[in-house]
Amino acid sequence: MDDTPVSNNPDGRIAQRNALPVLDLEPFLAGEDGAEERLALELRAACESLGFFYLKNHGIDKGLIKRAFTETERFHSQSQEAKNALTINQNQRGYIRPGATLVRHSTYNENTKFDSNETMVLATEYGPDDPNRLAGKRFYGENQWPEDLPGFRETVEEYMQTMTAFGKSLLPIWARALDLPRGFFAPYFENNYTYLRLAHYPPVPDLGDNEFGLGPHADTGFMTLLPQADVDGLEVLDPDGNWFRPPRMAGEILVNTGQFAERWSNERFRASPHRVIPPIDKDRYSVAVFVNTAFEPVCECLPGCCSPDNPPKYGPETYWDFYNWYMTNAYPHYDEFAEGTA
Repeated sequence: MDDTPVSNNPDGRIAQRNALPVLDLEPFLAGEDGAEERLALELRAACESLGFFYLKNHGIDKGLIKRAFTETERFHSQSQEAKNALTINQNQRGYIRPGATLVRHSTYNENTKFDSNETMVLATEYGPDDPNRLAGKRFYGENQWPEDLPGFRETVEEYMQTMTAFGKSLLPIWARALDLPRGFFAPYFENNYTYLRLAHYPPVPDLGDNEFGLGPHADTGFMTLLPQADVDGLEVLDPDGNWFRPPRMAGEILVNTGQFAERWSNERFRASPHRVIPPIDKDRYSVAVFVNTAFEPVCECLPGCCSPDNPPKYGPETYWDFYNWYMTNAYPHYDEFAEGTA
């Protein structure tokens, strides 16, 4: 799927900074004539080249984003015992302790050491009468919430709902960037699956060989929305095989294309590898939101992304099928859930 050369800059702490495209949403949100078309062309260029770009003037309440970071820090400041009580389950909901994740299925790096981050994962909740939830199908269960952290749930739910709505509001731009009708993606995102990673990267003063806060990987879904942290760490692999650090741009949202969008577009849109290098002497927090299609719709190669000379590289698939395959094969901490996932 990816023929990116092996990086010649393995030590992330000497990675250079490279600029990323910055897309201004203000004219689009104001309804200016031609703004949507211009934005679609800019998004197309960004997604066909690297799949990473910034959004400015996005209209998301900065106070809400700040509260999401605050609640993430509060969560990880709890005792280890309190966090362990919410350990991740087969529904990809709960707490993942430091040293528990290792991206085994990576075509970008032979990850051999467990990641140093700890993460709380929350996701779209499906109603008590949902047939898949009643059947115990993987990923459809309830979120796990801390009992003694007042305000955490309310803030996190508001943040996830706000970011999901924002991601969906961008779908007409994605559609036009792919020369599709502006409403093309709407049916695929009805009752969509969003998940949230509230991550903590503790400082690692002496970084060993092939050690990461989060190992090289590409996100699984359609789009990732990442408000900017106040501590460096994120690095992206460019097409020439060099790792670089995007500039931190306060108040802007970093967006990147996920593997499902890459597959759906027959690799027209790129899901670039990225990683997180842990800080030396500071704690780093992240509140990444992954906005995906619903689990059930079958997604075939998008119109205009394949032809007799460029046949589909992937067969029809649902996001549930791809996500389940990826999680089962990528992460050793899911091995205990491997059976009974149909």
